[in-house]
Amino acid sequence: MRILITNDDGINAPGLKVLQRIAHDIAGPTGEVWIVAPAFEQSGVGHCISYTHPMMIAELGPRRVAAEGSPADCVLAALYDVMPQRPDLVLSGVNRGNNAAENTLYSGTIGGAIEAALQGLPAIALSQYLGPGNRDLDDPFDAASVTGTATIRALLDKADWDNGDDYRLFYNVNFPAVAGRDVKGIRVSAQGFRRDSYFSTEPHLSPSGRKFLWIKGGTQGPSAPGSDAFDNHDGYISVTPMRADLTAHDRLANLKAALE
Repeated sequence: MRILITNDDGINAPGLKVLQRIAHDIAGPTGEVWIVAPAFEQSGVGHCISYTHPMMIAELGPRRVAAEGSPADCVLAALYDVMPQRPDLVLSGVNRGNNAAENTLYSGTIGGAIEAALQGLPAIALSQYLGPGNRDLDDPFDAASVTGTATIRALLDKADWDNGDDYRLFYNVNFPAVAGRDVKGIRVSAQGFRRDSYFSTEPHLSPSGRKFLWIKGGTQGPSAPGSDAFDNHDGYISVTPMRADLTAHDRLANLKAALE
């Protein structure tokens, strides 16, 4: 198997090293693992592409390339320049922090998986929740390290990859904030919504007196039962099938009746 991996935390991020080990397990001794990842951190860029300016790429080693762009840029660079053949699978992550609930909409990790799916490729985004249960471990990514390979294999063997749809399925996986031995299992979860949790800004003054704004994230508590953040807080790996189609299909009929 030929696997492409990318992320949004940057090519030197510890989560990418975790994913590299997982990808080699999945690819097997005769497979290939290619890394095309951002040269610098790209957290929060979503599905951004560098449409108005070029990006520099640099080969750092065999099958290891850094790109001055977003995760979606990295997927495009891999498919149309770096890799001699298209990959069989694209893995994005392992992100430092969760990409559950509304975080999904901002995530560059998800953006890489979206671009792969739009290009017609099987894709999985993977993120590691951080919290009291793993923050002080020697390896905060222990849950992903211990259970990541089995989770991906289960998806490859049993999940629906529905090649026929225009907006191809991809999968969003979040590992709970516990040690690997304490992971309770896998739950298939809907994307959650955290009530009263919003991104915001916090002003700061520089030594010269100029005003700058830092973007602040909201609280990272659980969402409703049956959703990803709830299941992660309950000690489970959440797996969420997703598509890039943003149409509110449940509203089409009523809107047609009202407007057409």
